Order: sequence, then structure tokens, then C-alpha cells
Amino acid sequence: MSKADQDNITIISTNKKAKFEYHFLAEFEAGIVLTGTEIKSIRAGKTNLSDAYCYFQDGELYVRSIYIGEYDFGTYNNHEPRRTRKLLLKRNELKKLERKAKEKGFSIIPYQIYITDRGIAKILIALGQGKKSYDKRNTIKERDDKRQIDRMKKLYS
Repeated sequence: MSKADQDNITIISTNKKAKFEYHFLAEFEAGIVLTGTEIKSIRAGKTNLSDAYCYFQDGELYVRSIYIGEYDFGTYNNHEPRRTRKLLLKRNELKKLERKAKEKGFSIIPYQIYITDRGIAKILIALGQGKKSYDKRNTIKERDDKRQIDRMKKLYS
């Protein structure tokens, strides 16, 4: 995603735990097949990506366990909150992801849901490789060091 594209989006939900658990190797912007009440709930901010994961079925990419809350003003045809949703990517991106996902240690992680300036819901998915426990400890140490430096700057400036 380029800098110009980032200025025109509204981030709805981010999976913060994913950056801690995985090294991101590549990111892809994908469309999501949604129903009418789902897009309204996304715009209202009723989403959660913490348990979500992606998988391939018959050469197509699906995402499971994204929580999109029921729309408050929906009728009897409101959507199911954790249903499986199809992701829309270009064919060459799908082939690249599928090839990598079959390798041991690689996963496809839904990272962010956002609304573009045209009002379209998109999901940012990342090809990730799981971190080892020592990598996670290093991440925690770096975060604590940065926090300590920021405190010192604030104290002496």
C-alpha cells in the first residue's frame, strides 16, 4: 500500500497480536465478499480480527472467524457474525500465496480491515512466518527500551 493510498482510508480494525506473533514477509490488499448488513456493521466499527485466519479451498482464498457484529437496525435477514467470507485477489497473487502457504512455517494472516475513500471495505492480509520465543522476547525488550527512551526524552526536554 503506497503512502498516497494510506491517506484516503479509514482503518476500522487491526490485529495487533499478529505483528507480535509473526514476521510479515509480504502484504496484500484483498476485497471481501460481504452482504448488505455486514458492510454497515463494518462502517460502524463492529469488527474483530483476533481469531481470524485464511485458508485455500479449490484455489480460492477464504477467511474464517472474522467477527463482524450484527447490524443493530437489521431485520430477520441479518448476517451471521463469524461466517466464512471469500477474499478477492488477482490470480497471480493467489498462486503466489498458495505456493508459499503450502510451505512449512508460513501462514496467511488477516491484519487490517479498512474502508477506502470510495466506500469499499478491504482487508490487508500478510504472508507471515511464525516467530520463535526468543524473537518475541527481543520484541518485548525493544518495546520496553523504546518506552524508556521516550520517557527520558519527555523528562529532559
